[in-house]
Amino acid sequence: MEKIKTLTNTRRMVSAGLCLALGVLLPQLVHFVPLPTGMNAGSVLCPMHLPVLLAGFLAGGPWGLACGVLTPLLSSLLTGMPPLYPVGVSMACELAAYGLLAGVLYRRCGHRIFPALVGAMLGGRAVLGIVNTLLYGVFGSGYTLAGFLSGAFVTALPGILIQLILIPAILTALKRSGLAE
Repeated sequence: MEKIKTLTNTRRMVSAGLCLALGVLLPQLVHFVPLPTGMNAGSVLCPMHLPVLLAGFLAGGPWGLACGVLTPLLSSLLTGMPPLYPVGVSMACELAAYGLLAGVLYRRCGHRIFPALVGAMLGGRAVLGIVNTLLYGVFGSGYTLAGFLSGAFVTALPGILIQLILIPAILTALKRSGLAE
């Protein structure tokens, strides 16, 4: 029994590690996608969100949280993107919520992907709004509700749609192939 538990923990750790690596690599690849001038591919396509959400689903909430915190911070240190403060810090909080909530809600929703995914996405964006309000308030620059809605939902709409399509498809494929529980 102990051997099975160790195997499961190892599998979760490896899944989270792979998702962390993808979370650093994928944004670098996305920046080659041609977008209209002035548009940031990372803000539009949200490439770090996919691997972190997958980490929560595949490895569970605690590993998803760790992956979410580490991905933007490690990416910032290795590539300079996102800038560490305030964007990297707020993304670390947002993605930590994504990873944690994806894992927790997936279990609580009876392993139903879509409700857990939508809940994690909304929860992560709520955390983003709260953290940005605090961080930008320190500088007195003000963080408005309109700015939050624009950045978290309007600009990121293509990324949101990609997440809603790809996450269930990837998880279903991994389950069918026996690579995920």
